[in-house]
Amino acid sequence: IATPTEEMNGAGNLMDFLDEPFPDVGTYEDFHTIDWLREKSRDTDRHRKITSKSKESIWELIKSLLDAWSGWVVMLLIGLLSGTLAGVIDLAVDWMTDLKEGVCLSAFWYSHEQCCWTSNETTFDDRDKCPQWQKWAELMTGHTEGAGVYVLNYFLYILWALLFSFLAVSLVRVFAPYACGSGIPEIKTILSGFIIRGYLGKWTLLIKTVTLVLAVSSGLSLGKEGPLVHVACCCGNLFCSLFSKYSKNEGKRREVLSAAAAAGVSVAFGAPIGGVLFSLEEVSYYFPLKTLWRSFFAALVAAFTLRSINPFGNSRLVLFYVEYHTPWYMAELVPFILLGVFGGLWGTLFIRANIAWCRRRKTTQLGKYPVLEVIAVTGITAVLAYPNPYTRRSTSELISELFNDCGSLESSQLCDYINNPNMSRPVDDIPDRPAGPGVYNALWQLALALIFKIVITIFTFGMKIPSGLFIPSMAVGAIAGRIVGIAVEQMAYHHHDWIIFKNWCRPGADCVTPGLYAMVGAAACLGGVTRMTVSLVVIMFELTGGLEYIVPLMAAAVTSKWVADAFGKEGIYESHIQLNGYPYLDVRDEFTHRTLATDVMRPRRNDPPLAVLTQDTTTVEDVETLIKDTDYNGFPVVVSRESERLIGFVQRRDLTLAIKNARQKQDGVVSSSVVYFTEDAPQLPASNPQPLKLRRILNLSPFTVTDHTPMETVVDIFRKLGLRQCLVTRSGRLLGIITKKDVLRHMAQMMNQDPESIMFN
Repeated sequence: IATPTEEMNGAGNLMDFLDEPFPDVGTYEDFHTIDWLREKSRDTDRHRKITSKSKESIWELIKSLLDAWSGWVVMLLIGLLSGTLAGVIDLAVDWMTDLKEGVCLSAFWYSHEQCCWTSNETTFDDRDKCPQWQKWAELMTGHTEGAGVYVLNYFLYILWALLFSFLAVSLVRVFAPYACGSGIPEIKTILSGFIIRGYLGKWTLLIKTVTLVLAVSSGLSLGKEGPLVHVACCCGNLFCSLFSKYSKNEGKRREVLSAAAAAGVSVAFGAPIGGVLFSLEEVSYYFPLKTLWRSFFAALVAAFTLRSINPFGNSRLVLFYVEYHTPWYMAELVPFILLGVFGGLWGTLFIRANIAWCRRRKTTQLGKYPVLEVIAVTGITAVLAYPNPYTRRSTSELISELFNDCGSLESSQLCDYINNPNMSRPVDDIPDRPAGPGVYNALWQLALALIFKIVITIFTFGMKIPSGLFIPSMAVGAIAGRIVGIAVEQMAYHHHDWIIFKNWCRPGADCVTPGLYAMVGAAACLGGVTRMTVSLVVIMFELTGGLEYIVPLMAAAVTSKWVADAFGKEGIYESHIQLNGYPYLDVRDEFTHRTLATDVMRPRRNDPPLAVLTQDTTTVEDVETLIKDTDYNGFPVVVSRESERLIGFVQRRDLTLAIKNARQKQDGVVSSSVVYFTEDAPQLPASNPQPLKLRRILNLSPFTVTDHTPMETVVDIFRKLGLRQCLVTRSGRLLGIITKKDVLRHMAQMMNQDPESIMFN
């Protein structure tokens, strides 16, 4: 007779894992959804087992301590690796971007800036010109000026760009097709419990790192920030495979990947806290407090590693460090809010145009020629970008210049103001001055660059190369912001007796900082495209170090979100998830329709009845036929076909493995053997072959709802518990089943979209 404890184990565990049944049980197929409840209870069982064993001996105690620490060890490793990779990518991008224009003669592996640092002949005014750095035409012909030189440089710039992008797209196509795009939509889907095998694999990591450098260096309108999140998650997945605690439990693995995403943003922007908030607000689906601390630690280690590599050579983590000395005034909130409106409108325009273009790519012949498409876009980008000095350089440098305040030492065209000859003031605080010809010239070039960036980014994002969206969106906003900033500054200078300027702008004071407007514009555009709010503001002030400007940034971010939400709720990542048909239940969507579980469950009225197994009358052959004829992920187990009283649920994969295993290991299991799911074997005639007991793969506590449960509640249950399927009963009798896909299809139908667009299980 079984003792009470043994009975408890049979009923309490979802599966009887006390004697590990056979390998692979409880794992999932590719493109399937995981069952969060099941993963969680398996982890609890594992933990209970380790705790009870740790009291037996010192060795077991040490093992349990190692198990407890393994989470932090994984975080440490993720931080170290992603920080190192980010540093290497930064250095390589810097060098290869400059390689398109020229080469350093003293050491070819130096970028333009490093080359002129080591030079003794550099003067402060011409800090970009030094004899060691030569443009290609100068190297070949010996001349530095003239039309021929310009044409030759132009031609070589295009050639290098085409070479880089061709290499990138070829590597992606041949070795790792998953390495293309930004990766954030897929990571959101994976974190919500979907399985895409190989998306976070070793090959993807390697190829994505290499091709990211090539793609960014080719001068295309894309950033490295989004893909760095994908790279960090690949690192996370790599280190998960070292510890069985994570490699065998998909739910625990998702927690590590959430933290890895935080480390990715941390190194992409040098914003550790922004990274944690980004993971919480934008990417993660299930984010317990424990993951918050671990993300914080991973982001810290990653930022620390990047800081010790020091890729920008200014011993700062941030790309665009700014120091503004002037406060901002209440009246300036008006242009800030206008920039927010611009950001929201640009976000909406970009999402609609980009999704339309990606849909064309999917449905027409265009999608069959990814290499040609990349080469064509690169060619057009390079041809149009070279003549304009603002689009020729890398986008990060452009943003950096737009954010900068004009000091007395700036040599940029944007700082060509007319100086007052009898000005005697401390260097730090330069008063507002009238704009010189250089500024007006720069404004024209910036306006052209703005149009160019807006149009080309629509066609670039979503091609078959790694492409991030943060930097191009920020560039669009920064250009618009700088133009607005200069306009406000000149207005304040020429009309300082107007009522709005009177209170805060004395003649001869420095009252408007155009760089601040660029920063606010960048935040607004990024917010309009991705719909982030909190993490966006934190990332922006960590990125620039401008702590005083949180209020303007918040105003712009909120405005851009409101304006963009007025035209459509989805951000760019959600739109791409929808376009690809991934089964993603967004936590933020409200379900307001008054439908019931009966309206959604299958089988419908005219469908064949539900495929079920009985507890002790099905034979092995019946089970095998059922598995062969259907493609369901699992089968309910009932007492008998007449009573249809529900006992439990069994996964298709576990069934297949169990029968295969039994045929190999157990004697006497043949096609006519009876399969039983009860504790005791059924009473069979002596002539029958030996029966097969499969109780240990039976889930005895499947989630059930009644047929009159409102769909609102069902959607909530699926969302908050992360279910795969839910059985519908009426007074204990099984009526039907609702899967995650059914819920998504129903939601799509209710929003008048095509329900067949949701493709995977």
